[in-house]
Amino acid sequence: MGSYLNPGSKGFEESLNSAIYVDKTGLIEKINALVNTRQKYICISRPRRFGKSMAADMLTAYYDRSVDTADLFDTLKIASTKDYKKHLNQYDVLKINMQSFLSATHSMDEMLEVFQKRMIADLKRGYPELVMDGESSLVFAMNDIYANTRRPFIILIDEWDCLFREYKQDKEAQKKYLDFLRAWLKDQEYIALAYMTGILPIKKYGSHSALNMFSEYSMINPREMAEFFGFTEDEVKTLCVEYKRNFEEAQAWYDGYELMTMDGENPKIYAMYSPKSVVDAMLSGLFDNYWNQTETYEALKVYIQMNFDGLKDAIVRMLAGDRVQINTGTFSNDMTTFQNRDDVLTLLVHLGYLSYRWQDKTVSIPNKEVSQEYVNAISTMDWHEVIASVQDSKNLLEAMWTKDADAVAAGIDKAHKEISSLQYNNENSLACTINLAFYFAREYYTIIREFPSGKGFADLCFIPRKMHTDKPAAVIELKWDKSAEGAISQIKDRQYVEGLKEYQGNLLLVGINYDKDTKKHTCRIEEFEVS
Repeated sequence: MGSYLNPGSKGFEESLNSAIYVDKTGLIEKINALVNTRQKYICISRPRRFGKSMAADMLTAYYDRSVDTADLFDTLKIASTKDYKKHLNQYDVLKINMQSFLSATHSMDEMLEVFQKRMIADLKRGYPELVMDGESSLVFAMNDIYANTRRPFIILIDEWDCLFREYKQDKEAQKKYLDFLRAWLKDQEYIALAYMTGILPIKKYGSHSALNMFSEYSMINPREMAEFFGFTEDEVKTLCVEYKRNFEEAQAWYDGYELMTMDGENPKIYAMYSPKSVVDAMLSGLFDNYWNQTETYEALKVYIQMNFDGLKDAIVRMLAGDRVQINTGTFSNDMTTFQNRDDVLTLLVHLGYLSYRWQDKTVSIPNKEVSQEYVNAISTMDWHEVIASVQDSKNLLEAMWTKDADAVAAGIDKAHKEISSLQYNNENSLACTINLAFYFAREYYTIIREFPSGKGFADLCFIPRKMHTDKPAAVIELKWDKSAEGAISQIKDRQYVEGLKEYQGNLLLVGINYDKDTKKHTCRIEEFEVS
């Protein structure tokens, strides 16, 4: 075993030995189907904390011919697949973390020089008779080995995109790096598989990509790799049963990423959870924000305060629970080249700060944990009116609980004035304001817009999560230039409470109206009584 050539199975063994291990060996079956084919170039991009490095360790342990890892895999999902034994421990593997080379050097030239020296030295230790003394070309060294062994390499590169995150402005260094990867990897007979993982998709420059042989599997279009990075809903439910944790809380805190693949002719949507956060919550028993253990809100702040038309409006709408339509096609796959607000929002999808829905090409803030990062960032910016609405939302919620309709109306008036940047011309705009004004309600409730019940859809429903059943449920109907009393009547006439029968005796009916002439909100609140 070497440092890079056939490094063994220690990393994967540590994953198996951990308190929580979720079997993702189904990924190996997908990769096996691509080995030694025209589709052998794979780039998988996911945010931090989504299991990319664990997957690289797993693939290393499976393919590395210097070890026998049947005892590790025989009880896992991959063992039941057709080609399990065919590829198990059959390849020379080069496993590389590019971040280690970037951190140890001070320029792109130095990094590539050190990288090649270290790779060639490891290859020479493994094949002393086949690598020439003084060889300085990694391509030549690998060609010589392959010419004599006829055994192609599997190359696994983690943090492949670290250069684009740390040398953000150095376009020449970026181009040099991409050209090196192209010369090393493209059309080389010695490659059975080239597998790269990182946060960003492959960088484009000019009118093409230097690495156009790669198939990309990203947060925008994960395709058949969707279920293997992050925890699926079923996996989280299983963990919640095992650790006796509340699934509803796990869902509120860590769900929200929608990744789509095709199941035959039909789309299949995976609800994906951030693995690190779920693991921390399962082991500690505390549902909390674990995001900031690996990244601070400052990283988010840099992007959401950029001065692009419509960016602030989009962030405020998403903080209020809305979805925003975007065009991802102009994104340059780096962290500096932005033409418009959609390029910024697309980057935030790749960083995990937004969830992308393929079907309608919209984005949203995925969950409570990430939403807290937006609040943290905004609290240190000049968006005083937005953070004021968030901070006032606790008082507004308490006013609703005590059925103080005048206080609720006054609170919404205040929120409307504070976020006057939003266009305010229909019930949808009113719903956005109400959602932001009631931001604190997410502490206790699952909030559903257009809740199907009775003879139609209630505008908003606040449903207490199981840990907070002492809080009243609420059906909220919104009216534009009509009356709060009419909103209450509509809730009753259309039987919107039908879907909330279990909350009878602990259910509020809330009607809210906005008057265009007075520019004031009115509110009426009633307890639901069984007739």
